[in-house]
Amino acid sequence: MRVRVRGGAHHRVVVVGGGQAGLALSHELVARGVDHLVLERESVAHEWRDGRWDAFTLVTPNWHCRLPGYAYDGPDPDGFMRRDEVYRWVRRYADTFDAPVAEGVAVTRLARREGGGFVVSTSAGVVTADVVVAAVGGYHRPVTPAWAGALPPGVVQVHSHRYRSADRLPPGPVLVVGTGQSGTQIAEDLLLAGREVHLAAGRAPRVARRYRGRDCMTWLAEMGVYDVPVAARGLAKRESTNHYVTGRDGGRDVDLRDFARRGMHLYGRATGVGLDASGAAAVTFAPTLAADLDHADAVAESIKDDIDRHVAAHGISAPVEARYTPVWRPDEEPSSLPVDRLAAVVWSVGFRADWSWLGPLAGAVLDDEGHPRHVRGLSPEPGLAFLGLPWQHTWGSGRFLGVADDARHLAEQVVAGGWAGPEPPAGAVSVPAGAVGG
Repeated sequence: MRVRVRGGAHHRVVVVGGGQAGLALSHELVARGVDHLVLERESVAHEWRDGRWDAFTLVTPNWHCRLPGYAYDGPDPDGFMRRDEVYRWVRRYADTFDAPVAEGVAVTRLARREGGGFVVSTSAGVVTADVVVAAVGGYHRPVTPAWAGALPPGVVQVHSHRYRSADRLPPGPVLVVGTGQSGTQIAEDLLLAGREVHLAAGRAPRVARRYRGRDCMTWLAEMGVYDVPVAARGLAKRESTNHYVTGRDGGRDVDLRDFARRGMHLYGRATGVGLDASGAAAVTFAPTLAADLDHADAVAESIKDDIDRHVAAHGISAPVEARYTPVWRPDEEPSSLPVDRLAAVVWSVGFRADWSWLGPLAGAVLDDEGHPRHVRGLSPEPGLAFLGLPWQHTWGSGRFLGVADDARHLAEQVVAGGWAGPEPPAGAVSVPAGAVGG
């Protein structure tokens, strides 16, 4: 159910964010009879509609789509929903349990409340809560490099978050910077549209779409890889780039070497705007292409090694497949690309977190690098929690496949009234756990 914010109202829990993480927690709170309010700055699940390109598909099989009390039950469990299908699927979820969501309401500041709990300032008024859960993920502000400003004004620049299709860019060659999941898929989208594409590669790994008769991500789920806690892998994992692959046209590998064979121009890491050998302004590149292509292939092959060991250890009957053989290698490492040859640049270099709305509590709950400090979502500030972060507890935490477990855990902590987050940093103001009760 859609609700309005009542200024001055008090709630047991306020959930900030109406995406799949916030909705998953709302479902668990409804099931436990806990009074709560979900605040969504835009509209429910809007990022699935507004933050993806037209041909976007999931890269995980549809059967991975599991939220509390709600799982994909369509006709193609091993397929990959397109953008609008995912959006509708998540929107329907909110309706299945009448999630109390206030849409179009931005949280502007969070502060401690005298006597316990929190004061939540919003664009629709002020409410208070015993518990606040930030379910806004970790990708907030699109990033472009500082040197983007050195490109001439005639070159159109768009972040992958705003890219929609090839025909919305001006005619002419396009440079895509970054080879994570978005960058590689957008580069292919442009290539399939017949555009001249230049791609600046990075260190991102890749994974084969299928191996030994099954989707690789189905193998990984069966092997328990998505359940491995971040504590077993080290906190540096939360900075890792996801493996690139695509669900387009039923799913296939993304092989940059094959792109090159089909006419795409590949480069190493983009380093800035300088001068080429002729003295013309040009985007410059580091000589990293060959090494990065080899690295991506090595990761993909290592995953196949893991699958082979799993198959052998469990006596699984699975067809044997030939291993990957590189279909193209660079003859040289191009060092520059004249800017006057470019019509547009698509930046796919990530996002920066924005926790400014945490206000005076930010110092206590963020580390020196700006990452939330938490234990399974529980922050050092009793009553303040996080949900839906990449690698929050496991590799599956930021995905449909794993967010349900994290939501269930937080809901149980809310009901129990305890708080076992990390110790607050030296000098931080801490409030006794008893202040969270009620």
